[in-house]
Amino acid sequence: MRKFIAIGDVHADFATLWAALRAASCADAQGRPTPPVVAGLYQVVLIGDLVHPKNEREYARLSGVERFDTGNPDHLRYAAMAQIRALEGIKAYQEAAPHAVHIILGNHDDAVVDPSYVLGTSGGLKHLEFDPEHGGQALPEDLCVWMQGFPREVRLAGVQFAHASPLPAHLYYDDLFYADHSPKRWFKDTPEYVDMAGLSFGVYGHTQVEGGILLNEVHRFAMIDALQSREYLELLLDPEQANPVQGVRAVPF
Repeated sequence: MRKFIAIGDVHADFATLWAALRAASCADAQGRPTPPVVAGLYQVVLIGDLVHPKNEREYARLSGVERFDTGNPDHLRYAAMAQIRALEGIKAYQEAAPHAVHIILGNHDDAVVDPSYVLGTSGGLKHLEFDPEHGGQALPEDLCVWMQGFPREVRLAGVQFAHASPLPAHLYYDDLFYADHSPKRWFKDTPEYVDMAGLSFGVYGHTQVEGGILLNEVHRFAMIDALQSREYLELLLDPEQANPVQGVRAVPF
């Protein structure tokens, strides 16, 4: 039996991420993996999108300015450097227990390491802090290499952890992904995708659902983009059992 602690899209809310890891007994006060994580009894899964705050208010908080301005190169550099420092801490945490800490590649992470697309917030603010052509600060090479190594999904005993959905097409962030509405709507319109994929259970982020983590017991999946609601997912998995998922719940912290 292993416990999986899955945490939804971070979007540069690093203080809340560490609070979740400490609450789940997965990180100590110094940001190091706890003994259950080091032993592999606890498996940590970050569902992707480590970077890019969700709105202007969060950019201002992260950057230490009163009002964030994407046209101000200083503001872009402040935002980039704050994220770089935090990413270095997450990288060190994973490297201390690589067998037990899994980070899924989200579309925002992908856009930083392979800048084919300029993403933005729902309010129209563009994520330019890692773009030197707009006055931002490029992500250091070691962090680029680290993020390029993030898997697009993690599977064990029929349980899938992926950023957007169970569809193979949604593992790649290309023109079709961004032109298609289904990565954001599938869990409402076609929840049977999990059944069609032959999965025991699926865990996904990418789409924030009102009310925090959404558990669909009928179709056996969870939507966990709920870090801002201070919730993470706890899943007990026994690969030796016919029904490997022995328990799943949303945990407030």
